[in-house]
Amino acid sequence: MHDTASPSRGPGPVRPAAGTGGLWTTRPETATDIRAVHAVNAAAFPTHAEADLVDALREDAATWLPGLSYVAEAADGSVAAFALLTRCLVGGAPALALAPVATAPEHQRRGAGQAVVRAVLDAARRRGEPLALVLGHPEYYPRFGFERASGYGIRPDFEVPDEAMMALVLDDSVPVPPGTIQYPAAFGV
Repeated sequence: MHDTASPSRGPGPVRPAAGTGGLWTTRPETATDIRAVHAVNAAAFPTHAEADLVDALREDAATWLPGLSYVAEAADGSVAAFALLTRCLVGGAPALALAPVATAPEHQRRGAGQAVVRAVLDAARRRGEPLALVLGHPEYYPRFGFERASGYGIRPDFEVPDEAMMALVLDDSVPVPPGTIQYPAAFGV
C-alpha cells in the first residue's frame, strides 16, 4: 500500500489521503525551510553529499527551478521529506532531474517520501515540463510511472545499471528526445 497525493490546482499545500503512516501536507519549499531541508538530507544519507548537492544546486540559477523543490510536513509542521527537480538536458533538450529525494529517518516507510515525490512531479506537470529522469531504486520509482530510460534512447555518460536509470514522460504532447543526459555541474558527473 502506498500514499497518493492528489494534484493541487495551485501552488499551495496538497493534503493527500491518509496512508501507511498519516497525513502528509506537501508544498513548495520556502526560504524558512532551507536549514530543515539540509538537515533532512544530511540525516537520510550516509554522508552530507546530498545535502551539500542541494545547497550547490540552489546557487545555480540555470539549474534551480523555483517551485520545484518540495517538502512534506509532519503533523507538527516540521519537514519530514524532501524532493527536488532541477534542470538537466537530454540530447540538448530540456528535462528534469529528480534528485535528491530524502525522508528523515523517523518518518521513513510511512508515505512521506511518496507524497512529496508525487507532489513535485504534479507541480512539474502543471508547469508543462516534458520529462523527468531519476537514477534510483528500480523497485521504488516505477510506482510513479518511471520506466527504463534506455527504452526512450536516453542514457547517462557514465556506467549505471540499465534498470536504475529511469524516465517519466510528464507531457506526452512533446516528443521524448533521445540522447545523453547532461546533468548540472553540481552533480559532478
